Parts: sequence; C-alpha cells; structure tokens
Amino acid sequence: MNNNKQSSQEQAAITFQETKSPTQLSFSSSSECWFDDACILDMDYFVKTLSGIKEKGVRADLIGSIITHYASKWLPDLSAAAGDIIAQKGSINQFQGSPSASSSPESVTTSWMKKRFFVETLVGVLPPQKDSIPCNFLLRLLRTANMVGVEASYRVELEKRISWQLDQASLKELMIPSFSHTCGTLLDIDLVIRLVRRFVSLDHEGSKSGAALVKVAKLVDCYLAEAALDANLSLSEFVALAGALPSHARAIDDGLYRAIDTYLKAHSSVSKQDRKGLCRLIDSRKLTPEASIHAAQNERLPVRAVIQVLFSEHTKLNRHIDWSSSFSGLRSPNGVAFDPPARCLSKREMNVQQMEIRKLKEDVYRLQSQCNAMQVQMERMLVERKKGFFKWKKKFAFSKGAGEVEKIEEDGFGRQTPMDMNTSMVKGRTPHKLWRKSMS
Repeated sequence: MNNNKQSSQEQAAITFQETKSPTQLSFSSSSECWFDDACILDMDYFVKTLSGIKEKGVRADLIGSIITHYASKWLPDLSAAAGDIIAQKGSINQFQGSPSASSSPESVTTSWMKKRFFVETLVGVLPPQKDSIPCNFLLRLLRTANMVGVEASYRVELEKRISWQLDQASLKELMIPSFSHTCGTLLDIDLVIRLVRRFVSLDHEGSKSGAALVKVAKLVDCYLAEAALDANLSLSEFVALAGALPSHARAIDDGLYRAIDTYLKAHSSVSKQDRKGLCRLIDSRKLTPEASIHAAQNERLPVRAVIQVLFSEHTKLNRHIDWSSSFSGLRSPNGVAFDPPARCLSKREMNVQQMEIRKLKEDVYRLQSQCNAMQVQMERMLVERKKGFFKWKKKFAFSKGAGEVEKIEEDGFGRQTPMDMNTSMVKGRTPHKLWRKSMS
C-alpha cells in the first residue's frame, strides 16, 4: 500500500518535470489536476515537486496558485469560507483524511505539531516575488501561524509580505483574533498597527501609490469601527492605530468620525479631556454634509468640536455659494452683466442651480441659528458659574425722625465694614435741634 502511494507520488513529480512549457500547466478543479490527488498529502514530496516546477521556469503567480490550492485543500483553516470561523472558535482541525482530534489528548498534540510544521514549510517555499501570493491567503496563514505558535522569523516574513500588499486585504481577513493570554482585546490590535506602519514606510519610500494609501486608510477606519466595540480596547491603542496614517491618506474623514463615535458610545466613561483628544484626530473640513449634520447633533462630542464642525460647514457653504454665483453671471467694470465663455445654461439647469443655492442658504441659516443657540447657552453657563464674582446690592433701612427712611446702596467692588458704614451715616446725618441746644 505504501509502495503504491510512493510510486504515485514519484509519478506526479516526474509528470511535472517532463512538462514542456509553463503554459501546459492546468489549474482547473477537474479530477485530472495533479494536486487533487491524495498522493500529494506528504509534505516532503510536495516540496520536491514544487522545486522541480520552479526549475522549469514556471511563473511565480502560477506557483502561488499551486501553494494556495494545496494549502486550502489539506488545511481547512486556510480556506476562505471556513478559515475565519475556525480561528475565532479556537478549534484545532485535523488534516483531511486524518483521525478526529477528539479521540485522545495525544492526537490533539500531534495535530497541533503537524499544523505548525505545515505552516512553517509553506512559508519556506513561498516564491520570493511579493505579489505572487494573494494578500487574503497570507492573512489566513498568519492567523493560523499565530494560533499554533510558529517561530518568530516565519511570522515576521509573513508580516512583511502582507504589509507590502495591505491595500489588497479585506476587512474580514484583517480581523485576526488575539491568541495571547496577556492581551485583553479580542482582536490583535498591535499586529494591525505594525502592518499599517510598515505600509506607511513603504509609501514614504515611494514604493506605493497614493491610491493604495487611500485604500489602506478606508480599511483602517472600518477596522477601527469594528474594534471600537470591544470594551477592553484602550484609548492609547485606538489613537495609535488611527494616527498611524498620515493626514493626506484620508480624503474624507467620515469613516474616522464613525469609528470615534462608536468608541465613545461603547466607552461612556471616557473623560472630557480624552474626548477632546479623540476629536482632534478628525479634520472637520473633510466631513461630508451628512456627517457634519450628525456631528452637530451628537451629544457625545465636546462643545468645542461641535462648534468647529459648524464653522467648517458654514465656510464650505459660503465658498460653494460664491463659486456658484461667480459662474451664474459675471459683470464688467461698467456693471453690465455678460455670460462666461462656457456654454449657456438652459432654463431648467438654471432653475435647478437656483434651488440648490436656496437650499444651501437655508442650511447656512439653520446652522447659524444652532451655533447662536449654543453660544447663548455657553454664556448662560458662564454667568451662572461666575455669579458670585459680580457686583451685588444690599439695602439697609434706618428709621429717621417721624418715620423717614434712608437707603444706602453699596457697590460690591467698594465693600465697607459695619463700623465704616456707621461712621459715614453719622457724618452725613443732619444734627437734631435738641442736640444743638444741649451743645450750646
């Protein structure tokens, strides 16, 4: 039985070594495909066969297809359909065709060691070309490597390859669980921070385009929105990942605003000072009108952040109105209006444009009224807080003669003691006639 298996393995290797050209390789899912045969289950023969294919000059992307198909077939953790579910549950699946892991404790340990050897071998045979293996497959491979605890050198190699093509990653595959007992978060935040920072360093070197950086920024914002739901996610980790990207990476800050709002909603105990620090990450000039309206009514944001959003939106609306009016009709120095050199707008287009301008003006007035109401509320709060420091009035009543009353108003800034007040009242009082006779 073993001799037949070995002969079939050798026959598969010889078949590839006798291939005339790389174009004759077929990677279909038919039964004739060489890696669908159970004889390739042995890793040693797979590595020998792969070495023979490389010597024939097969393209790197084809070799990558062979590796991904082989790994997904014999290690279900690396399949796109079941890989994330398996990793999140923390189960240890067996190789296809092997006994079940629940038979004995020794089988669990053996399967664990086999899986570690399998992952390390796959990383060792990856083509040197960085784009030969899909990024999502590398993320699944890294997730399995972290789960079984492979050597650090293999994990570093996978992280380098993933960071090179991080713009091709998907959010589902990037959400790698944290298998460390010392980490309190469900997701491996530190891993994503390392990947993003290494990608940004490639952008600084000129190895990546601006479009790739924009894709990574959107991916990071979506990742932050999902990770923000974790109650154990610290503020420093959130700020570190959000600030790992340069300011020019985000054309629109709506995704970052959504992530920050989700974090504030899930972490209601965040102090006022920390809320201000989070809101400094948002550039209010990059928010869309929909996000600005939501932020203006968001009670979780500090008052200063809301005012900045309203001011930015007011500036953008005014700029848009000025731009629209400049194209609606230009005027000569004599005050005579003339049309711009561009084509004349139709009556329907002009009506639509006027309706948009009217709507923008209404939005400006509404935002101004909200801003004024907030300013009045802030001034009222300041007045109530400093009420004890403003001047006040006290009234003292003294009987005089046959019921006359004298009122003395005292200013809070020129405060007098009771002794001083008695002295001043005696000095200012007209002497009585009896006192004059007695003195005379």
